[in-house]
Amino acid sequence: MFTGIATNYGLIIDITGEISSEYTIESDIDLSEIKLGSSIMCSGICLTVIKKKNKYFVVNISEETLNVTNAKNWKKGTKLNLEKSLKVGDELGGHIVTGHIDETTKLLKINKLKKSTILIFELPNNLKKYICKKGSIAIDGISLTVNDVEEKNFSISIIPHTSEITTLGNIQKGDIVNIEIDILARYIENNIRKIK
Repeated sequence: MFTGIATNYGLIIDITGEISSEYTIESDIDLSEIKLGSSIMCSGICLTVIKKKNKYFVVNISEETLNVTNAKNWKKGTKLNLEKSLKVGDELGGHIVTGHIDETTKLLKINKLKKSTILIFELPNNLKKYICKKGSIAIDGISLTVNDVEEKNFSISIIPHTSEITTLGNIQKGDIVNIEIDILARYIENNIRKIK
């Protein structure tokens, strides 16, 4: 489990392996308590640490993950939002995020305002029932509040602090991002369907 509050950047410095892809990620994230087998959320994707040393760690990415996330577009030099897994007693500053991506989507438009930036994303048809105005959503691992929802798009607002400490500050029109819907929305919809 994670909170959607990114603590560090990661930079992909190497991608190797023909049978299983290994991604080497450099970061100043504190790895002292990270054991092999621990989870780190990388731009919304829960990945398992298989090696670590000094300022870098290595993760595998499966075919399934590559098929359903934007990791298929990652290359050397790609910047990632990082968050270590939640410990009991940690502050839950965002919302409960699992690191299991539901869908990817495209950034349609950027509206820069005086004190914030509005990002407008394409609304995937299969997620329409889960995304609602003022609900929670994780985009590339960042816990955000949905501003508005229209027939074919939804928008979120980011403040300058979020722009500075996450990859959303450098996002460009047409970029593909990972979406994880609010887990509570999924369970509520599932229970309503069972009652019907």
